[in-house]
Amino acid sequence: MKSNLTPAHPILFVDDEENYLLSLELTMSSNGITNIETCNDSRRVMSLMAERQYSLVVLDINMPHISGIDLLPQIVESYPGTHVIIISAVDDVKSAVLCMKRGAFDYVLKPADDTTLVAAMRRGLELDEIRSENEMLKQSLLREKIENPEAFSGIITHAHAVRVLFRYIEAVGGTHLPILITGETGTGKELFAGAIHKVSCRSGELVTVNVAGLDDNLFSDTLFGHRKGAFTGADTERKGLIEKAENGTLFLDEIGDLRVESQVKLLRLLQDGQYYPLGSDIAKLSNARVIVATHRDIRSMQAGNDFRQDLYYRLKSHHINIPPLRERQSDLPYLVDHFVAQAAAELGKKRPAPPKELFTLLKNYPFPGNVRELRGMIFDAVSLHSSGILSLDSVRKQIAGNLNDRPGDRSPGDGMSEDDPILFPGRFPTLREAEDAVIEEALKRAEGNQTIAAELLGVSRRALNNRLRRKEGDQA
Repeated sequence: MKSNLTPAHPILFVDDEENYLLSLELTMSSNGITNIETCNDSRRVMSLMAERQYSLVVLDINMPHISGIDLLPQIVESYPGTHVIIISAVDDVKSAVLCMKRGAFDYVLKPADDTTLVAAMRRGLELDEIRSENEMLKQSLLREKIENPEAFSGIITHAHAVRVLFRYIEAVGGTHLPILITGETGTGKELFAGAIHKVSCRSGELVTVNVAGLDDNLFSDTLFGHRKGAFTGADTERKGLIEKAENGTLFLDEIGDLRVESQVKLLRLLQDGQYYPLGSDIAKLSNARVIVATHRDIRSMQAGNDFRQDLYYRLKSHHINIPPLRERQSDLPYLVDHFVAQAAAELGKKRPAPPKELFTLLKNYPFPGNVRELRGMIFDAVSLHSSGILSLDSVRKQIAGNLNDRPGDRSPGDGMSEDDPILFPGRFPTLREAEDAVIEEALKRAEGNQTIAAELLGVSRRALNNRLRRKEGDQA
């Protein structure tokens, strides 16, 4: 199918030797580059380029009618966004320098070995893709409208920060470069991977692999498959999941737990689009889009040699960082409503109404497990409820003891830690003043609800009432 050709826009090979053009087509096809057009008459090049967009032009330097040297500046002037690779049988430094001055992307000697020419073309294609993505991203971020809302239907949100991510995904979703998804546990990284796959409109499947705990052999066997007799017990040939993801998307979850020896194989797959099944010396090609996700800080893991730097930068071609739930509290009512309805339907119960106090409780909880934790909390509450109003008892039990821990109050890298002293600018407050300030802040966070304020303070409702009455008496 045309949509499965690589790259998306064809590469134009220009050479007056038809046999050489044929050999180039075979070489490129064996390396996974299948969208190719050839031209043996340099006089037709500009008219061909006027008719359609090309990813690259590979241009012979010595041709009848119009030489590559003369054709090069015409292409660069008329189509400055299209990279031109010059191939020449003449090992002449002056010609190479002249071509580079006239705007050539690269200069390759003919006959070029497969590795050199393919590497030059991959560099050109990657830069072309990045340039196109930057333009699409700029256009996407300038508009507010989500073009493919159905692709994001599984992600419940009204938060601006998340909708910005939706527009970013629409801008880069259709490209071939890998995408790194980061975020805390339970933020919905797999849902975002699914959205990227839908936006990409790839004809193949979305194949998910959790790589945590896989040793190198198991990783290779799971991903790349094996030949018959590759190891003891390999009685039949087995295809890997990368083959199942052909023309689709391969999603590798928990990539931060991937062993270093396996990282090398993943890097080869991303760089060359090639992999080796266990027991085979013949490389196979893959055109699957690779998405990876992790809750770990793989950038800092490089310092301890736990994650390869070259793999990190290859994976980070595009980066989506999902904000934690505590940073998008405006989503709480929508998520609660969704999970209450979902739980009631699955449990066969009448849908209860959540009390207003529920949202005040939830806003004062840091949600280390994020959306997944909220879902479990609501399902538990619905399973126990027996009246028209959702009971808060199970919710209170689950968040008890954690209300004072708000990691979202401090930004990472702001120089503060949990062991830092509290700083009081100006005059040092008295104990009574400090107590009054803490009570006032607790009531503010609890939106005036004294029961929740008492839970925030770690005291009983009666103890809080006594302090409030004493404060009123002091002011009388």
